[in-house]
Amino acid sequence: MIRPILSDQFALLAFRPFRPDLRAHYRAYLCYGLFVTWLAGMGRYWDNPKADWWQVAGLGSLIYVFVLAALLWLVVAPMRPARWRYRDVLLFLTMMSLPALLYATPVEMMMPLPMAQAVNGWFLAVVAGWRVILLVLFLKRAAGLRGFAIAVAALLPLAIIVTALGMLNLEYVVFNIMAGNGGPPPQSGNDTAYSIVFLLTLLSMFALPVLIAAYLVLISRNRPAKNAHSE
Repeated sequence: MIRPILSDQFALLAFRPFRPDLRAHYRAYLCYGLFVTWLAGMGRYWDNPKADWWQVAGLGSLIYVFVLAALLWLVVAPMRPARWRYRDVLLFLTMMSLPALLYATPVEMMMPLPMAQAVNGWFLAVVAGWRVILLVLFLKRAAGLRGFAIAVAALLPLAIIVTALGMLNLEYVVFNIMAGNGGPPPQSGNDTAYSIVFLLTLLSMFALPVLIAAYLVLISRNRPAKNAHSE
């Protein structure tokens, strides 16, 4: 199964239609996706002295992909998508994990620390942008959403998760870096990426009420249309 799985994996990453034979091989695809997600999770933190043990073990990425899949499924379901199952959403998100292996590149060993921080920041931007484009295409092709509905469906679950993490203070290192608590923290090549995450957290907190309002408008417009059609 590895050859067709890899073929579908790179088709997905190249923005081509992704149509695996899930009826016969769903478990094989999901096991592959979860394995890559786990590797990416470990790769992100393997050389980060500020990471907790569960982050180094890759558990954070595995938990995150299940939570994001549930949120995405719940958000899109009231929009009456054409085909929408949690298992398909989960598989798609795990298959998006491969680009995150960029985080495992030991740039700190190849260049000075300031340059390594900048490179890791670019890695974060590239991976995030890549995934957002893939998510938009998935919502268009798999769920049949269009235009403004795609933007809201893609951004709302991400904003919820990022805001929740910020409120729970799980990325406490970022706040220590920005506030200077406890003296100068030990530097690492991930400091720029952490600063970007901190900025995204602030943006998500401001954007979340707007996204929720837009989502409620989309849902309210969808229900009368459906009722009129049924009559």
